[in-house]
Amino acid sequence: MFTGIIEAIGSIRAMTPKGGDVRVYVATGKLDLGDVKLGDSIAVNGICLTAVELPGDGFWADVSRETLARTAFVDLKPGSAVNLEKALTPTSRLGGHLVSGHVDGVGEIVSRADNARAVHFRVRAPRELAKYIAHKGSITVDGTSLTVNAVDGAEFELTIVPHTLAETIMVDYQAGRKVNLEVDLLARYLERLLLGDKAAEPKASGLTESFLAEHGYLKN
Repeated sequence: MFTGIIEAIGSIRAMTPKGGDVRVYVATGKLDLGDVKLGDSIAVNGICLTAVELPGDGFWADVSRETLARTAFVDLKPGSAVNLEKALTPTSRLGGHLVSGHVDGVGEIVSRADNARAVHFRVRAPRELAKYIAHKGSITVDGTSLTVNAVDGAEFELTIVPHTLAETIMVDYQAGRKVNLEVDLLARYLERLLLGDKAAEPKASGLTESFLAEHGYLKN
């Protein structure tokens, strides 16, 4: 688990095909690896990766085909900057929100505009994730815990303060960039809870419009 508070900006040092997937070397910059052991988890742009080698100034991790297919990791290359966060501990401050490091989908930056000293972003999420994104709710973008300022269908808006811009890779975001999205865990659990006994039925993975209408959650 993570908090969505980025600890350092690292970079992809190397990507090596290995047995059908990829082994990646992440240079970790100012991230303190003193308490990191083999097998520990580190979030890279919001993707939970396992450290399999620790050369000293970074770590090697294996990236599965599943991760390559379902995240924006496929767009990274040697030299790409990445957000980094070590897994939280029982004594960690939960400055953001609970983040699993399991990406729900790939979004796209629609627009960027200055807003005083902050920057205003509009992001398009995959259609199937729209129901989990709420006004003033939490969302994780490339591993960064953020507050949703407005929602319009599958698009949502963010206002990013100077400190967050300076401490994350968001400073480089431009329209068209693909980003990893993880919705709020509480929204996921609430959806499952509302299914009740139907959760045990095959293919009962989420709340469809027909289910909501049948149970009176959708009203004209």
